[in-house]
Amino acid sequence: MMETINITIEFTGGLELLFDNVAKHPLAVAKNANDGKPPTIGWLVKYLCNHVMKDSRKELFVLNDNVRPGILVLINDSDWELEGEDKYELADKDTILFVSTLHGG
Repeated sequence: MMETINITIEFTGGLELLFDNVAKHPLAVAKNANDGKPPTIGWLVKYLCNHVMKDSRKELFVLNDNVRPGILVLINDSDWELEGEDKYELADKDTILFVSTLHGG
């Protein structure tokens, strides 16, 4: 039986528009989803672009394979900069929140 990590992904500040207007996505990923290693936030961002994002404008979420500037990433309500950014290894029951701080006008 494949061991999984159950996490919650949330989008706000307009990012939910890229994800079919759904702000909260429960996700179960294999514990070795990252080429046999534990999945990281960096892996998750690519996964979201390839499997969850319905909008073709991926550049509004990622830039050079990383979360674009102006998007705040919180891991369990803590800034991802305190957690190792894209190298953070996902753990069961994590909540990852992506907040766009960019507002059109």
